[in-house]
Amino acid sequence: MSTMQSWLDTANGDTDFPIRNLPYGVFDDGRGARCGVAIGDRILDVAAVDHGVDPALFVDPAWNAVMVAGPVVWAALRARLTELLSDETHRAAVEPHLVAMAQARLLMPFRVSEYTDFYAGRHHATNVGTMFRGAENALPPNWLSIPIGYNGRASSVVVSGTPVRRPWGQVKGPDDELPRFAPSARFDIELEMGAIVGQPSEGMVSVARAGEMIFGYVLLNDWSARDIQAWEYQPLGPFQAKATATTISPWIVTKAALEPFRVPTPAPGRPLLPYLKPTVPGLYDIDLEVALTPEGGAETVIARTNYREMYYSAAQQLAHHTTSGCPMRVGDLLGSGTISGPNRENRGSLLELSWGGKEPIELADGDLRRFIEDGDTLVLRGAAHGNGCRIGFGDCSGQVLPAVALPDWAI
Repeated sequence: MSTMQSWLDTANGDTDFPIRNLPYGVFDDGRGARCGVAIGDRILDVAAVDHGVDPALFVDPAWNAVMVAGPVVWAALRARLTELLSDETHRAAVEPHLVAMAQARLLMPFRVSEYTDFYAGRHHATNVGTMFRGAENALPPNWLSIPIGYNGRASSVVVSGTPVRRPWGQVKGPDDELPRFAPSARFDIELEMGAIVGQPSEGMVSVARAGEMIFGYVLLNDWSARDIQAWEYQPLGPFQAKATATTISPWIVTKAALEPFRVPTPAPGRPLLPYLKPTVPGLYDIDLEVALTPEGGAETVIARTNYREMYYSAAQQLAHHTTSGCPMRVGDLLGSGTISGPNRENRGSLLELSWGGKEPIELADGDLRRFIEDGDTLVLRGAAHGNGCRIGFGDCSGQVLPAVALPDWAI
């Protein structure tokens, strides 16, 4: 891995955004939304510098046009940005177009075309299955053969910092004869990675081709109303339980930045069908954590795990998605599924951490949590580490607000 340095001092120290990262986002510093690149504690206004690619790619404040342009343009843009921010001879021309990140509002980095969420972490699936079906039937019969997923709501994908309202829905307790309409009492998070599709497809694609289609990755929190889900999910799976919000981190970390951190998927529990067999290591060594902060309280890190714990890679998920002939679009978002590890402290949801509410977790101030309470802020963080460098994603955060008051006719 290169030891390249930037002429911007804050990009060479303790930062998520060294020159070897250069993630893509959209920001507004009071002068309108524009495409930007994170570097140290600054954002480079890309359209304002000699970026070396078609200026039309930055007319709209979203990275979709760059994705459409394809991998050759992706590589050329990254190379040029690296040159501009590392070569001192470009400093005078570039520095005036750096904006302090602390003075900018970060917006959705791309337009989400469709959203698919997977159930592809073996530790998570085993934990959840054990809770509801017993250890002997924890994994569904198809789980070791197929990346299980469902089509979610692109309309409710939001950027980090967006508040999330506690949802209403039909809930039914084990002793209730019929359901009632009420705010979710078992609201939860799911620690995931999101893969962004940067090239379209028609017909089935290979795992290798699917990997080439991925533009980059974000942290992803798939907010989940467990009590709503328990009543609605049979026989077709999640619906309103997952429709409230899906929060993503504001910076797209490119596949190129993560390349040095590739690791293989685990040895399969049963032989995979040929179309799902990987040709290169498909996961990344990315340390992840979840923090919970009560309103007015102190932060507690409640979970730590790593993306390498996944069973299926994003490329395998994407390849499987195309097997029916389903076209993939630029801007499609694929949620990895909850990323948990082998131990309690590695569990990527409160459902697992509290074991369905039976084993509450203790926060720094002594409060207990089974599920999320109003006012709680949940933050996901992630970074790959190596050779004295940190390739980070920035925070993926959201505060839970109380459920809205409904009119009498609704309840």
